[in-house]
Amino acid sequence: MDTPTPSAAPPDAAGLDLAALAAANLTPVLGRYFERSWSHGEGHRLYDTAGRAYLDFANGIAVSVLGHRHPRVTAAIHDQVDRLIAPMAAMGYAEPTVRLARELATTLPAPLDSIFFMNSGSEAIEAALKLARRVTGRPGIIAFRGGFHGRTFGAASITSSNPNYRQGYEPFLPSVYLTAYPSVYRDFAGDEERAVEVAFRHLRDLFHSTISPEEVAAIVVEPVQGEGGYVPAPPAFLRILRRVCDRHGILLVADEVQAGFGRTGRMWSFEHAGIVPDVVCMAKAIANGLPLSAMASSRALQERWGRSAHGTTYGGNPVACAAGLAVLAEIRDRDLVANAAARGAELAAGLRAIAARDARIGDVRGPGLMIGVEFVTDRATREPDGTTCEAVIQRCADEGLLVLSCGVQHNVIRWIPPLDVTPEEIAEALGIFGRVLAAVPAAGAAGA
Repeated sequence: MDTPTPSAAPPDAAGLDLAALAAANLTPVLGRYFERSWSHGEGHRLYDTAGRAYLDFANGIAVSVLGHRHPRVTAAIHDQVDRLIAPMAAMGYAEPTVRLARELATTLPAPLDSIFFMNSGSEAIEAALKLARRVTGRPGIIAFRGGFHGRTFGAASITSSNPNYRQGYEPFLPSVYLTAYPSVYRDFAGDEERAVEVAFRHLRDLFHSTISPEEVAAIVVEPVQGEGGYVPAPPAFLRILRRVCDRHGILLVADEVQAGFGRTGRMWSFEHAGIVPDVVCMAKAIANGLPLSAMASSRALQERWGRSAHGTTYGGNPVACAAGLAVLAEIRDRDLVANAAARGAELAAGLRAIAARDARIGDVRGPGLMIGVEFVTDRATREPDGTTCEAVIQRCADEGLLVLSCGVQHNVIRWIPPLDVTPEEIAEALGIFGRVLAAVPAAGAAGA
């Protein structure tokens, strides 16, 4: 997209130290990657209150996939605000909500044709868990170690990407079981076949020792683990999960909250494995920044769930849905899924070239524009290096590039540019990253 002409910071924000102003009243609980004061966004640039521009490859954690103040999305929002703002879920139907459900369904394979709108990724996961238990009449939920599915109680019950997300909240939901995820680089030194074999063995052992598959309602999986380190599941493993679920009447739930909407070079990341889940959870990119999420399944499955079995007040807000329609139209009309694949290949190639010169990068992985760069102190042992990762992120911000970390040991930089990122912006980001990395001392070095 053409980058809009940068505008000055709004007068009420110019020069303000928002972190200082927030100290007295804004919660200290919420974690932040940066202590910077943001004013506004234009295209793929975020501006601080001092007027400095940053190339935004963080996008609010994969949310603003079309950048900031995108003209098509902004126009749709303004038009809808002038017509209807209030949610209509309990009152009947609002035109943008109905249209977005229809449009989303066209992006999904059969039989996924029914959309339940909510407000956040966590809510979509909660809905999936409720649907699975009620429809199957079974208690068991299986998820994978290193996965992140949200912060609400049910979602946190199947999350294990950070102990702080769980500490002090036990007991969680009963009948939740965590099993091994096939982390090809970290646990198997790149041996994908072995990773799949061992992960499947752990799942089979869980069935033999702990819970019968006939007592399992759902298996919940991120086809690409997000918060856990940008770790793609081998397609063969996802195909095994599909067969296991079919054999035992288990619902397969794909958490596409971060990986969906073209991020991986396919509209949905499960498509890389050629499978169709029973339930798909989506959020983040859906409305380019407005609060909206959705859960998709077959209509037959939701009919079995039952009328009023679940509900929402704000879900499917017409303004957010109008934005969602603009997002889907832009992805379709500008072939942004293909752009994500092409620009992702350029980005991955550039990152691998940098890694070839710097042994602190142990792995570069991920499909499309969902790429993880893992830092290690030693390539042989693959010991995580969160110190260097954090230093690089902060210095990249100092140089005008925003990237974020992830991973259980916070040692992976996640690269999530906008879907309409240009080759020139990819080259700019790689240049900054390479210069910063060269200037950051190795962890433990003098002066580090």
